[in-house]
Amino acid sequence: MIEAHTLDAWTRWPDKTGRLYSYGTVLGGFAAPLFLWLAGIGVALSAAALHRRALSRAGVIEAVARRGLEIFILAFLFRLQAFIVSPGSYPVTLFRVDILNVMGPAIVAAGLVWGLSRRVPILVAAYAGLALACAMVTPLARTWGGVDRLPLWLQWYVRPAGDYTTFTMFPWAGFVFAGAAYGVVIASAKDERTERLAHAVLAAVGAAVVALGFITAARPSIYAQSSFWTSSPTYFAIRVGVLMIGLALLTVVVKAMEGRGLRLVALDRFGRSSLFIYWIHVELVYGYATWPIRQRLPLWGSALAFVVFVMLMYGAVLLRDRVVEAWRDARVYGARDLPA
Repeated sequence: MIEAHTLDAWTRWPDKTGRLYSYGTVLGGFAAPLFLWLAGIGVALSAAALHRRALSRAGVIEAVARRGLEIFILAFLFRLQAFIVSPGSYPVTLFRVDILNVMGPAIVAAGLVWGLSRRVPILVAAYAGLALACAMVTPLARTWGGVDRLPLWLQWYVRPAGDYTTFTMFPWAGFVFAGAAYGVVIASAKDERTERLAHAVLAAVGAAVVALGFITAARPSIYAQSSFWTSSPTYFAIRVGVLMIGLALLTVVVKAMEGRGLRLVALDRFGRSSLFIYWIHVELVYGYATWPIRQRLPLWGSALAFVVFVMLMYGAVLLRDRVVEAWRDARVYGARDLPA
């Protein structure tokens, strides 16, 4: 996520035509699908955990839906912040559809689907079907004339509208549903051995999905109008498959390191603070703070600045954690000092 934004914001235009920048763009392009996909996994894992704590299914659905609504509201607060601190903003950008605008409603929908059944195969099929539907509908939604009859602000959620849409519901909500399908399988594992087996099977499924994506991409499209990099279901499938394989491999690496007494502490902290990092880094990258280097660095300079910026963001996470911990300690000790 940080790599995608720093290279885009700080690299000078002549360097954006080279092959290395193109490779960096493709790599950075996996940040948004990963962000949404992991949110879907989080829905399934948190729903299962809440249910194990004796919370009713209705209570679980309510908790998940509330979280999705919170993220949707945060999307507008984020845009308000961007309007205040970013140069050249216009009031209409307050309603721009960004990733949080998609993530919030998709989490609500994923929570509602979780309540449909207690059976893992049915939930996996439901989530996978929704993910597939989002991917398959995307080229149609972007060319269907009926979208023009929707209110303008709703049109921005269905198909791109210049600067008013960074993301749309189709296909991006599909990554949340695909992640939820993965998460349901992992949440159903009864022990560590079963979980390892589940990751292995899901990695194999991911490899098959990637292969299917490349095979279908090489054949004539079934749509009158479709773009591989933006609206094609084939690229959606490839990205989902890569994410499935990647998480399974990362699990193997983490388990192997833990067996040797090692932990990926930095990655763990970044993962737990992904929304916080997203919130603060975008305005630092595109805002007034780094305006002097905006689109002025050579590619190697942007890469170096990216490394430095990642370390700064990790420092921000550490500082945030210490502040939160101190605040919690103050509340605990303050409560103990109160008279009985």
